[in-house]
Amino acid sequence: MNGNPEFLAEMINDIDALHTENRVILCVPYTMLRPGNVTVMIGAQNVSKYDSGAHTGDVSAKMVSESGATATLIGHSECRTEYQDTNADVAMRAKMALDNDLLPIICVGETAQERDMGLTDDIVERGLRESIPKNAKNGGFIIAYEPRWAIGAGVTPTHEQIADVHKKIRKTLENMGFGDTPILYGASVSAENAGKIMGIENVDGVLVGGASLKKQEFIPIIKSVK
Repeated sequence: MNGNPEFLAEMINDIDALHTENRVILCVPYTMLRPGNVTVMIGAQNVSKYDSGAHTGDVSAKMVSESGATATLIGHSECRTEYQDTNADVAMRAKMALDNDLLPIICVGETAQERDMGLTDDIVERGLRESIPKNAKNGGFIIAYEPRWAIGAGVTPTHEQIADVHKKIRKTLENMGFGDTPILYGASVSAENAGKIMGIENVDGVLVGGASLKKQEFIPIIKSVK
């Protein structure tokens, strides 16, 4: 819940100037949704699990698509925490996104308590199996791993921890027939650690939070991804 149209336009111009071949997706508040360009895709931060109707406060995937945006986050850690989105809710939202030609970025991850209990693999696998909708196609969506215990805490998991979970995600996706799905890592990503994180096996990109609000941090992250 940050930014304004002027900030977004300035950020897009700065990213365009990089002439990067990396895929950049900016997921913004609904009031800032607009068409993207060849360099930058614009996405929402969530979509309703309903198509239309008396759901005051919701914004449907069709509405997001009509704005010109082409992607959306689904099941972000904050939505799972603040709005108690379940895997079933996430699957419904992702289905709506796909039905309306939006690229869903489906987020999964464990809490500190779940990790301490040794449930990381189980939570992540169930998150994948229960959150990916039945209309999903191989390569037609993105998975983002968010270790919820690290978000906002200024803590970055070790490279071994990241590698272990991403290996589990890759294996599960392959078993489900989604082996071509990109997997992003997202928690406490910075200009200092993005390049090293990207060097970890099965990490195909990064989901950037607070650092994306500061051009002096976000632009170097984009440049560090090779």
